[in-house]
Amino acid sequence: MLRFVLKLAIAALIANAAWRAGSTYLTFYRFKDAVTEAAQYSKVKSPDELRRRILVLASDYGVPLPEGAVTVRLQDNHTLIDASYTQPVDLFPGFRYQWPFSFNIDSLAIIPIKPRDSTNPQ
Repeated sequence: MLRFVLKLAIAALIANAAWRAGSTYLTFYRFKDAVTEAAQYSKVKSPDELRRRILVLASDYGVPLPEGAVTVRLQDNHTLIDASYTQPVDLFPGFRYQWPFSFNIDSLAIIPIKPRDSTNPQ
């Protein structure tokens, strides 16, 4: 009986660690996707405006992205974004791991087209 309880406790610890690590990675990929989308429509924005938008997205997703950890460059029709941060993850009770995340985005900047008004064709 004791052996069964011990196996169950170990399985619960592993499941808990997998859930927390998976949730952290899911947040990272959602955040990265939102930054990629912001980069695609950045042709009309300055690098500082885009950097501020990325920091707002980080706040929305609960990502601890320091202000100095984001670089934004605009080259011709490309938007280049580099960012890195460290996310603390509680894998086991009493054990917090500082998980590093980083990404590099090279996106073709798109100028959004406004739809034509069907009541006033020009």
